[in-house]
Amino acid sequence: MAKRDYYEVLGVSKTATDDEIKKAYRKLAKKYHPDANPDNKKEAEAKFKEVNEAYENLSDPQKRKMYDQFGHDGPQGFGGFGGAGGPFGGQGGYYSYTTSGFDGFGDFGDLGDIFSSFFGGGRSSSKRKNGPRKGADLNLNMEISFEESYLGVEKELTITRNETCDVCHGSGAKPGTSVTKCSVCNGTGQVRQVQNTILGQVQTSRTCSNCHGTGEVIKEPCENCKGKGRVRKQPKVKVKIPAGIADNQTVVLRGEGEPGEKGGPKGDLYITIRIKRHRIYSRQGNNVLCDIPVTITQATLGAELEIPMVDSSKVKYKIPEGTQTGTKFTIKDKGFKILNSNNQGDFIFTVIVQTPKRLTKEQRELLVELAKTMNEQPPVKKKGLFF
Repeated sequence: MAKRDYYEVLGVSKTATDDEIKKAYRKLAKKYHPDANPDNKKEAEAKFKEVNEAYENLSDPQKRKMYDQFGHDGPQGFGGFGGAGGPFGGQGGYYSYTTSGFDGFGDFGDLGDIFSSFFGGGRSSSKRKNGPRKGADLNLNMEISFEESYLGVEKELTITRNETCDVCHGSGAKPGTSVTKCSVCNGTGQVRQVQNTILGQVQTSRTCSNCHGTGEVIKEPCENCKGKGRVRKQPKVKVKIPAGIADNQTVVLRGEGEPGEKGGPKGDLYITIRIKRHRIYSRQGNNVLCDIPVTITQATLGAELEIPMVDSSKVKYKIPEGTQTGTKFTIKDKGFKILNSNNQGDFIFTVIVQTPKRLTKEQRELLVELAKTMNEQPPVKKKGLFF
């Protein structure tokens, strides 16, 4: 069954602010949480997951931008949300479903823990901080030619990112040794203190200075990564740019960002496309625009022209006699491919009639005679200050 529009799911407009989206999400999440619907738990669970997926993608600026541009399926129908077999490493399309959307809702108290328990066991705040975390996303720009945006292209680029140390496999500990739980904070990463005040006892927490909040201590660091568990590298990555992509649109490579922590998944790589200006062609929507120069005789008598296409092919097109400069003609289905569709825009060319600047004596005499037959005053050649 086709997915509903995310804005429709949350009941907000496409111009909704981040606060409006968050408020709508909180309201619906409370309404459809399975624990709040014991008599209709199965349907509530489905609604709850739908609301959560919509919020995850609309609350993230990059994912929202991608969704607004390409919808659920992504460019070229590259797999959509979830599922395997996507174009960039088998992670599906541009968006994925998780159940982490409730973390950080200060005024909801322990609502995040309540919701997370529904998906596999409650976790305390300190455990969440020290649990698996997704790696950071990377962002870069890529410049391609007009022709490459029209035809699509596969590019190889070099990126700079951290990668899991292949000596310690990300643990940060020297091979043969292990990471131990911090004895000061007992692995929580936080040290609690109780102070006596005039209002009674006040309990506060601070980051453990012994493990720096990780909850773990490395006694013998890996020599290759100096105990960090990762090293800086410059790998080469291939990216497929779909035919029809427009300037400032984004392609996402799942799992090509920074490595995760504590076994978490890798981040993603967001590539914003910049298209070089072309000296002949321009783009308007999915249409290709072009000016085609013709002679006076071609415009007057009509002519069969060879129109150069963006893909280097040529299309024959006959313009009628009496064509005026500025007249536009359309060649159907020769424009840009429409993303997520088998359709194409059109190729629209504008005729520009060129007036000759220099004439031979014979050409001039012929034009003078032509002017006479058309009851025009022929040009008079005189010698003087202005002639």
